[in-house]
Amino acid sequence: MIRLLLADDQALVLGALAAVLRLEPDMDVVAEVGTGSEVLAAAQRTSPDIALLDVQMPGRDGLTVAADLQRALPGCRTIICTTFSRPGYLSRAMSAGAAGYVVKDSPPEQLVDAIRRVHAGLRFVDPALAAEALAGGASPLTGREADALRAAAEGGTVADIARALRLSQGTVRNHLSSAIGKTQARTRAEAARIAEANGWL
Repeated sequence: MIRLLLADDQALVLGALAAVLRLEPDMDVVAEVGTGSEVLAAAQRTSPDIALLDVQMPGRDGLTVAADLQRALPGCRTIICTTFSRPGYLSRAMSAGAAGYVVKDSPPEQLVDAIRRVHAGLRFVDPALAAEALAGGASPLTGREADALRAAAEGGTVADIARALRLSQGTVRNHLSSAIGKTQARTRAEAARIAEANGWL
């Protein structure tokens, strides 16, 4: 049996996923949680083979949790199952150690196939998203540029951002200016929106 942990903050989605997967003769849902901060404890308690994680959840996001699981329970493989079909999220998920990435509007058979492939030691990526990721390339932003845009998206001034990132105001301005240029935006708010839409933040 393939032991599964499911994590999604939408109760209806979580219940539907569990119901569909329990119909498979070789799958057993051993844990269902609604926040990212519950995943690690539930995984340590139930020893799943695969954790199916949403990206955006309360507490901790699925990409952070995937990295946590890889460190704490290397025998548990992770599949990101999300509404976000963005190449940036795919890249970040793979960097965090996820073995699969499935978009929620995929047919149930594709999710089941992904689980079986990942359990067999393979990787699985939604084919349309994989093609888009290859065509679009990696994020053009450096880590510091992304940090500055994240802070800018919260509406802070340059001084606020500098304090939060422990950088000088001049350095923050340089990072924001570079990010604006790379995203071909007119303002830092627009640059943050573009970066978020591409999954770079």
